Amino acid sequence: MRRFGFLIVVSLLVGCSSSPAGTPTTAAAAGGASPFDPLPSGISVKDAYTSVLVQVNNPATFPVAGTDGKFHVAYNLLLQNASQVPATIRKLEVVDATSTSKVFATFSGKQLVDPACNFGDCNRLQALPATPVKDTVVPPQQARVLFVDYSFGSPGDAPKYVMHHLYFDGAASPVTTTPVPVDYTVTPYSVSTSGPAIIGPPLKGKNWVALNGCCEPGWPHRSSPLPLNGNLVGGQLFAIDWKQTNDQGAFYTGDKTKNESYADYGSEILAVADGTVTGILDGQDANAPGVLPAEDPVLGPKLTVENVDGNHIVIDIGNSVYAFYAHLIKGSLLVKVGDKVTKGQVIAKLGNTGNASASHLHFQVMNGPSAIASPGIPYVIDSFEYQGQVAPQSIYEADDYLTGNFIGPNHRPTPETRTNQLPMAWAIINFPG
Repeated sequence: MRRFGFLIVVSLLVGCSSSPAGTPTTAAAAGGASPFDPLPSGISVKDAYTSVLVQVNNPATFPVAGTDGKFHVAYNLLLQNASQVPATIRKLEVVDATSTSKVFATFSGKQLVDPACNFGDCNRLQALPATPVKDTVVPPQQARVLFVDYSFGSPGDAPKYVMHHLYFDGAASPVTTTPVPVDYTVTPYSVSTSGPAIIGPPLKGKNWVALNGCCEPGWPHRSSPLPLNGNLVGGQLFAIDWKQTNDQGAFYTGDKTKNESYADYGSEILAVADGTVTGILDGQDANAPGVLPAEDPVLGPKLTVENVDGNHIVIDIGNSVYAFYAHLIKGSLLVKVGDKVTKGQVIAKLGNTGNASASHLHFQVMNGPSAIASPGIPYVIDSFEYQGQVAPQSIYEADDYLTGNFIGPNHRPTPETRTNQLPMAWAIINFPG
């Protein structure tokens, strides 16, 4: 099957009163430490000629608790070759900013580029904004994005700041004419900002699968930074496509070409916190299942930055945190801009609109009100039941209608109660009600 692609903008040319939700990152908190701001005590960057620029393209972050028992950090690095000499990336290490010999994560070899790999810990180095490449060479005056994610056993294992030790063959000085081995440690980045946003479930009922969730590459959300408003925005970095199976593990029963055949179609969508509605779109007609509009010669040109998410709602839930719901059924929205909502309130119904090939709820939390141009930030759901994992290979191999039974040997007959965790990719979740 095609890799979902539920919310990818294929071309920009074709176009919450709030209860406390943690103290998350705000829009003002830019990626790493600015080169013009003083560094925290104990952190220093040695003066050096850095022919490959290393920039973080996400707000400051923190390790977020996942359903796998680990605490995850995820962000994007922009590597730009600012020389006349090709740069061949060999390795990137994430290190403790105050003790740079302490390495937390290493990315090299097939983790950077592996044409034979479809998804997982591979193909992290891509051309902008996110296009697979055949090798790790960054030509002169060109750039690459590097998808970085790693985890800790506990929040206490994480430093306040990390830095990035880059190894490559390229220009060692402005007069270098042939590539030579180069390495340097640069770009302090805060992984100790306040957070996370704590929210309630966006849905109710059982057998909800967290499709395309955090954090490995190869799936639409993780691999879809977009050039918007002058930045490479990772709005979908922690997004989830929630899709429900029936008790037999099938996404649909009966005629696969009808939206009404799918277990989740028409499900009630809930406000995840008290808040104020800041944006909506309604009026978009439902798609036919199995057809991704971006890949259709008739529907593709009709996609724009305004309608790519289909019918949707944005809610300000306080502390510069916004909840975003996409692909809703036309005419099902029960709120309008300016309305106050309460946690658990029904606000719409789950549908198949915008750039979607099947019914589902695309949900993400952002640090601004723009549905596509606000960076995604980590969050946790206050209470749910965990039932195991769907095998990602089964999703990858499925047809465009997601035919099959997806709750298999990794399903737990006795659900586990979880609190304040982020459901990781392919988790099977039961929500209250």
